[in-house]
Amino acid sequence: MAIETILLAIGAGDADRIDRLAEETIDVAGPTGATVVIGHVFTRDEYDDALDNLDFDITAEEVSADDVARRHATVRELTRRFDEADVDYVIHGRVGHHGEKLVELAGEVGADRLVVGGRKRSPTGKAVFGSVAQEVMLEAPCPVTFVRADTK
Repeated sequence: MAIETILLAIGAGDADRIDRLAEETIDVAGPTGATVVIGHVFTRDEYDDALDNLDFDITAEEVSADDVARRHATVRELTRRFDEADVDYVIHGRVGHHGEKLVELAGEVGADRLVVGGRKRSPTGKAVFGSVAQEVMLEAPCPVTFVRADTK
């Protein structure tokens, strides 16, 4: 199975995993020539906060989730790294429930692989494991690579 499209899931908590997310994605996209879809999903509150923090003039222009995602610091850092590595990418933003929107986006773009970040959980957290990463792993229409933040 050829890998042509990789969906890299980005959310509010991924700033501390950006190095690993970029490395793991480039390690696959570079040799395969795959296009990376950077998918940033915002809850409604995160989206509204981002509109304020990024100084969008919502009275003068219509602002899409794609526009907000493009200006988000984490996405800008990823695009810089992908440019340096000569990896093709596109950016999509969505507003809604993180896991649900990522699974929908994976289907929309025909993702062959989905890369999602997460954190180490305690034994109790593992028992409950109600995370976005788990939802994506169980529901995605393609294989999922889970990237954990570096542990020191």
